[in-house]
Amino acid sequence: MTSDGGDADRDTNQETDATAGDRDNAAAKRFPVAAQTGERGDVTDNGDRNRREGERGWNDRGPKRRDEGHRGEDRGGDRRRGGDGGRTPGGRSMDRRPPRPEEPDLPDDVQASDLDLTIRRDLLSLDKGNAETVARHLVMAARLLDDDPGLALAHARAARQRAGRIAVVRETAGVVAYHAGEWAEALSELRTARRMSGGSGLLAVMADCERGLGRPERAIELGRSEEARALRGDEATELRIVVAGARMDLGQYDQAVVTLQTNDLDPARTGSAAARLFYAYADALVAAGRTDEGLTWFLNAAAADLDGDTDAEERAAELTGDA
Repeated sequence: MTSDGGDADRDTNQETDATAGDRDNAAAKRFPVAAQTGERGDVTDNGDRNRREGERGWNDRGPKRRDEGHRGEDRGGDRRRGGDGGRTPGGRSMDRRPPRPEEPDLPDDVQASDLDLTIRRDLLSLDKGNAETVARHLVMAARLLDDDPGLALAHARAARQRAGRIAVVRETAGVVAYHAGEWAEALSELRTARRMSGGSGLLAVMADCERGLGRPERAIELGRSEEARALRGDEATELRIVVAGARMDLGQYDQAVVTLQTNDLDPARTGSAAARLFYAYADALVAAGRTDEGLTWFLNAAAADLDGDTDAEERAAELTGDA
């Protein structure tokens, strides 16, 4: 089935709630994108929680690149197959769709082949020229995510306008909107992607969007859902961290501590996921008035944090008066 991507689905359930002002700075701290194997990263939810993007096919170094040419790209809008599209004898276009919004420029060195092959395969239902343009916008969204999330979002939106019936495009738009602090848009796009592709989707990111919109109760509800119960490993852990953060938003500090008490709280563990879990647990303990235990777990987080993802050492120093 061929599509020119110009009739992107709109989620009729678009959230319109105002974002919580005290979360505007949270989007500035986030973890790198998951590896191209599809591995999901963690979301850390603490006082100044780091945010994560779990989009498949991307990593923190950007997509692989090959210097290959491209064909068929038309920034003003792709032609239909078979000619210019329907026109009346008088030359007027029969296409009654509204004009596509202006798109951000695509640098000449950005190629469709820079995008992960798995994602490019999802674009095969599009006209070739449109598929290449969509792929290039996705590449730019990944490249700009850390340095200019607003422009990254503009590229993600352009890809969505052209290929709104492709689940991975909607998911990408949601993840980029999340990093840009556009919680309502992110939630809408991720919900749409989940309806289109099935599965649990990025539940932790969706729950964190609910927190960003000032609705921690809804984040907790997601944590109780059937899909949440089916999660395992890091995906389950990251959702626990978000739900614990929602409990803290509500002043339920003891419940936040209990939420994070799993077998994964093993001080012998190391790595980014362990460090972020230990950090969230330490933060909840301190908020619950269990400062000595919190200090211990901040130190555990610092020992596990081989890549410097958290400020656990600084938090421990603050608690001991050594800051």
